[in-house]
This record gives sequence, C-alpha cells and structure tokens, in this order.
Amino acid sequence: MNETTLPSAQANQPGPYDLVIRGGRLVDPETGLDMTGDVALSGGRIAAIGTIAAETARAIDASGLVVAPGFIDLHAHGQSIAADRMQAFDGVTTSLELEAGVLPVARWYDDQARKRRVLNYGTAANWVFARIAAMIGADPEPELGFMSRNSHDKRWVDNVATDKEIAEIVARLTQGLDEGGIGIGILNAYAPGAGVKELSEVASLAAAHAVPTYTHVAYASNVDPRSSIEAYTRLIGYAGSTGAHMHICHFNSTSLQDVERAARLVKKAQDQGLKVTVEAYPYGTGSTVLGAAFFADPAFVERTGSGYGAIEMVDTGRSFSNRDEILQAQAQDPGSLVLWHFLDIEANQRHRDLLDVSILFPGGAIASDAMPWSLADGSFYEGDAWPLPADASSHPRSSGTFTRFLRQWVRERRALSLIDGLAKCTLIPARILEESTPVMRKKGRLQVGCDADIVVFDYDTLTDRAEFKAMNRAAEGMRHVLVNGEAVISGGELVTQARPGRPVRRPVKTAS
Repeated sequence: MNETTLPSAQANQPGPYDLVIRGGRLVDPETGLDMTGDVALSGGRIAAIGTIAAETARAIDASGLVVAPGFIDLHAHGQSIAADRMQAFDGVTTSLELEAGVLPVARWYDDQARKRRVLNYGTAANWVFARIAAMIGADPEPELGFMSRNSHDKRWVDNVATDKEIAEIVARLTQGLDEGGIGIGILNAYAPGAGVKELSEVASLAAAHAVPTYTHVAYASNVDPRSSIEAYTRLIGYAGSTGAHMHICHFNSTSLQDVERAARLVKKAQDQGLKVTVEAYPYGTGSTVLGAAFFADPAFVERTGSGYGAIEMVDTGRSFSNRDEILQAQAQDPGSLVLWHFLDIEANQRHRDLLDVSILFPGGAIASDAMPWSLADGSFYEGDAWPLPADASSHPRSSGTFTRFLRQWVRERRALSLIDGLAKCTLIPARILEESTPVMRKKGRLQVGCDADIVVFDYDTLTDRAEFKAMNRAAEGMRHVLVNGEAVISGGELVTQARPGRPVRRPVKTAS
C-alpha cells in the first residue's frame, strides 16, 4: 500500500522521530488497516505510518510481530502499581475504574498523580459512596475499601432513599462529574434496596452530563421476582425514559444461565436506538467482596443455580458449606475477597456456550473486572516489588483477561478474526467513552495523531498463564508495550522504573 493512501487521522509528520517500530503487522480496527509496515512515534503520539526511512534515535524490530493499539480496560479495580504491571503484560495501556468509581473524584486523581502510575488511569463517580454519605453520614474516602468498612450499617444497602437523601446523592455525584469523573458507577447489586425513583434521577443526571453509567445490575438470579431479566429490563427502561447511556458491566456473571434471553433483550433495545452497551470477561468465575448482599439471600442456591461450595476465599482458599458459614464469615470480615464459580466451563459444554454469548456479543467490549492484589493476611498490596510477593493473590483475570480472550476465541477457536478480536479490546471501549471523554478519541487506534499507546506481540505464543492456584503469573507474548510512547515492557521484560501513565479525565468544571 502506498504511504499516501494509508487511512490515518492526518498526514504523516516529518522526522526525526523518537522511535520507529519497524516491519510489524500493523492492525487498526477502525480503518481496517492490516499490513506490514512501520510506525514512527514522536512526543508521545503516532507521527507516521508506512515505510519509514527517516533517522530515529531508537528502533524496535517488529518482524513477525503484531503491532496494535494498546488495550483499554473499562473495568479494573486494582488501580495500583502492582495491578498496572500485571495488566501491562496482558496488553493493557489504559486501566479504568468505572463500575464502582470513587468519591471524592478530584482527590483520587491527585492521589494517582502522586503514585506515578504505570498505565493511563481514570475513574467514574461512585453512586454507592454517595448513598453511604447521604444515608448514614460517613464521609467518602477515594478507595474501594470505604464500602466494606461501612457494611455494618445496612441502611444504605436495604433502604429506599428519601427525597432529601436523593437530592444529596445527586449533588455528590454532580460534584464528582464536575471534578472530571468519566461517568457514574452504579453498584446496584450492592444496594438492592434502592428505588426506581432514585435510580431514574441518577440516570437523568448522567444524560444531562452526556456521560455513561456503568452498572452492576441489581440482581444476579435466574428466578423471578428479582431476576437478572428483571434487572436488565429495568436498566433498558432507564435508557429509554431518561436518554442515558447505560453500560452493563460483566454481562456474563450477572446474567448467569439466562444470558441468551438477556442478550436478546439488549439487542432489541440497541436496534431501537437506545444507548445500551455491554462488556464481559472470559471466565466462568467472578470475584467480589464477602459482604455482598446476594450471598446472604436465603434462596441463594435456588436463585443462582450455584451451591455455597462455589464461593471460595481468595486469601485462604476456603470454600463454604452453607448459609450460616457465609453469615458468620461476613460478620467477621465483610471486605475479604472471594471467588464465585458461577459457571463450570471446564466440564460443562452448555456453560461454555453460555459464556460465548456474552464474550461474542456484537459490539461488546472485553473488560477484566480485575481485582486488587491482596496478601495472605487479607490486606491489599500497595508496594512496588517485582515480581509480586509470592503470597499475592487476586483473580486470574487480573493477570490474563485479554491474552486469554485472544488466545482462545481468536487464535485457537477462530470465533473472531484478529482485527475483530482486537476491536473488542481497543476501539469498542474507546467508542463507549469518547462522546463524553474527548481524550479517548485518540486511544484505541493505530493512526497518525493518536496517542502512542501501542502493543507489539507474538500472536503465535500469546497466552495467559494465571490459574486459580497461581494467580500472579504474568501473561506471555507481549514483547513491547508502550504507554504514551514510553516502554513499560521492552523485549518481554518489565521496565521497573517506567511511570508514563496519564489521567483519563473529563474537563474539570471551574467555579464561575
């Protein structure tokens, strides 16, 4: 292909360049580009694509390797140096905390800047945190543990908010959006008592600010009332009645064994022009905190088709026998992380087919729901040792979501072409965000003028290595990972001093 006809954001910029990636298979899902060529970088952006003879200070030989946009994870709870490093080996260059989010938003961004993050980072405003503040008076702290620390007071979990409380919830979320939050995280399943009036007000707020909501739907159950289908129907109703963009988090784990019906409902809503989008991760096992309200439901087994033995403590590996054991453990340490094996994809073909429905949903994104790394004593690991401490655990999806998807669904099973598989990791998540968050228009694309968030990987050897008994094994196959033009992985090895991550943030509203 002649360089002058390359599909790109703008014409190639002249050298000299900071770095040229030479001779790789260049793949850009937006333009359909799939060719052998070079990519030149300058000032943290892609400066030229094609056959590049200009001089450069540094070069990467990408012969036989794929060169693609860096992966965008919409759903990553880790948000630490350790989490960034593990995700870099999975090809992630932008790691976002959207399903939950935080409050206060400005303080969180300040904290991340002080940490000097490895990957690009961003957050939504957290509806549950606003609810806790309004209903029990606790002052929000910008980290996920705030929710579990206030789990002893069930008013914010079970009660319908008063008009006054709703007004405070909306005010706090508005402040979070004004401080640059990139949407509203709605952990509805963790506060199932919330009323439709309240949630419609929150959706209207999102619509007024033209930002998405990122929703953990209210119910994960295959039995009415309070089934997953009821939850999805309600969410679609919010989209239709308020005009909000309602994004569904982990479509697989909240749909359980009703995912086929759920997928038909979502597709019909999309066909009618409603702003409803989805994401899923390539595992049949979820992860959450032990104190999640749905584990205490007396009808948990009947409603989910899952026994208590499917719930496993991350730090100790302990499984449960009955509801009494769950309730006792919740009372002792509700913030502990647990695994929930909701599908048996190793032994059950039907369960594998159900997982396919969510993973292969047209236009759906891949997102990890990556959990924080915790130590044997249950505390979150916030250090910067590499490799991670031997007792650090999380969930295999915190290490290998994207590589697992590309290996299994694209390379081995050929359920998708490489360019379509990469779109689920890059372009689709960028498009979910870019209407409200302008910086995302330069991500998820391998085009001139776009951010130099780039992965260079060996397609033939790309694989996840993490298992449930060995969660902190980094993925393999990523030869080079660049964030804003700076290498965080070089020659397959972590660059331990690299801290090129930048905030993904909406413009901050200043007082007039």
